[in-house]
Amino acid sequence: MGIPHFLVIPYPTQGHLNPSMQFAHAVVKHGCNVTFLSTEFNHQRAMMKAASSDQENLLGSKIKLVSLPDGLDPEDERRDLQNLVFSIKKTMPLSLPKLIDEINALDGNSKITCIVVTVNMGWALEIGSRLGIKGALLWPASATTLTLCDSIDSFIDDGVIDSENGLPIKTQKIQLSPSMPLMDPKDLPWCSLGRVYFEHLVQEIQTCRLAQWWLCNTVHELEPVAFSTSPRLSPIGGPMLANSDYNPTSFWEEDRTCLHWLDQQQPKSVIYVSFGSLSVLEPNQFTELALALDILDMPFLWVVKPANEQHNAYPHAFKETNKGKIVGWVPQKKVLKHPAIACFISHCGWNSTMEGLSGGVPFLCWPFRNDQFVNKFFICEIWKVGLGLDKQENGVISKDEINKKVELVLGSEDMKARSLKCKEIVIENMEKEGRQYTRNLNNFINWTKE
Repeated sequence: MGIPHFLVIPYPTQGHLNPSMQFAHAVVKHGCNVTFLSTEFNHQRAMMKAASSDQENLLGSKIKLVSLPDGLDPEDERRDLQNLVFSIKKTMPLSLPKLIDEINALDGNSKITCIVVTVNMGWALEIGSRLGIKGALLWPASATTLTLCDSIDSFIDDGVIDSENGLPIKTQKIQLSPSMPLMDPKDLPWCSLGRVYFEHLVQEIQTCRLAQWWLCNTVHELEPVAFSTSPRLSPIGGPMLANSDYNPTSFWEEDRTCLHWLDQQQPKSVIYVSFGSLSVLEPNQFTELALALDILDMPFLWVVKPANEQHNAYPHAFKETNKGKIVGWVPQKKVLKHPAIACFISHCGWNSTMEGLSGGVPFLCWPFRNDQFVNKFFICEIWKVGLGLDKQENGVISKDEINKKVELVLGSEDMKARSLKCKEIVIENMEKEGRQYTRNLNNFINWTKE
C-alpha cells in the first residue's frame, strides 16, 4: 500500500480554513501526505503574516501549500459570500486538473489519492470523480447543520419551506427529533442567505453526495440525533481539536500579549468578546457594546478587527484602558482555556462553539448568519450552557440587555456545571487514543488506500 496523499481544498474563509488545517495535521500524524490548496489572495495574506519559523515548520513537513486564483481582483470584497462563491466556481475548476497533473508529476510514488473539500467547493469532487480520484466532504459546521441541509428536499415536500428561496411557509416551530425542543424554522441555516445562494446550496449538497465520506468536526455525544439520522456522517472532532493550536493559514497576526494580561486577572473574572472573522458591527451596535462593557465594571478582552475599527468609533464615555484590553486577533483556543475567562460573548460560529465548549466557558449568543442560529439553539436549548441576546425593535442589542444577560450567566451555577460537563465530553474525545473518533479517522485513511 502506498502512502495516502490528500488534496485539501477549503472554501477560503477562516471558518473553513481552520478545521481544514486541523484535519491536515491529524492525517499527517497518521503518516499521510497533504497538499493544501488556497486561493492566491489568501496564500499571499498568510505568507505575509507568518513568521519565517512558521513557514519552515509547515513547508518542511508533509503539508505542502499550493494556490490558484479565485477570479476576483485584489480590491474586490471577499466578505460577499455570493460574489466569492460564484467567482471561484467560474475560475478554479479550469485550473485544477492541470495543478493535479503537476502535483502528481513531482512524485510518481505519491500521487493524490483523495480530494477533501469543504462546502462551496464541491465542484472539485466532480473533477476528482472524472479523474478517478476518491472524494470526501469535510463539513466545517455542526453535524446537525449538515443533516438539515441534506434534508432540504424533505422540508420542501413537507411544506416547511418553499422551493424557491428556502424560507419558512408556516409559522409553527419544527422538531428535529421527538427528544429535542422545538426550533424556529427561521433559524434554518440558509434563511439568512437569500434565494441565489439557496439555489447554489441545493445543488452543492447534491454534488457533495459524490463524496463517500462526510467528515464532521464534532463528537457524537454533543449531537447524537444527527448521527442517528445519517449513516454517512463520521465524527472526527477529537483528533481535529487536538491539532487546532497551530494554523499557518490564519489571516491575522495573533496578539499574544493578551495571555500575559489574562495572567494578571482574577479567576473567572474576564468577559471575552469575539465575533469571528467576517462579522462587522454597525456603528450604533458597536457603541452599545462598548458602553455595556463599561457598565459591567469587569475586566474584558475584546477582539476588534481592523474592519470594525475603520467602520466605527469608540464612544466618548468608553474607558477600556482602565479595565479591559482590545486586540486585533487572539490565539482563541488558549484564551478560552485560560482560568481568568468567565464567559464568552460569541457569534456562535462552529469553530468558536467547539473551542468554547472545550474551555468549559458559558456563552452569551450573538449570531449573525448561516449556521450560527442553529449553534445558538444547541447552546441555549440543548446543552443549556448559554443565553441568547434579544434585540430591540430597531434591531440593536442594548447595553442594558447585555448587562442583564451577563449577570444571569455569571450567576447561574447550573450553567457553569453544564459547561464543565461539556468540557469533559470534548476533552475526553480529544485525549483518549483508540476511541471511536480516532477509529473513524483510521477507517477513513484505510479506505483511501484501497
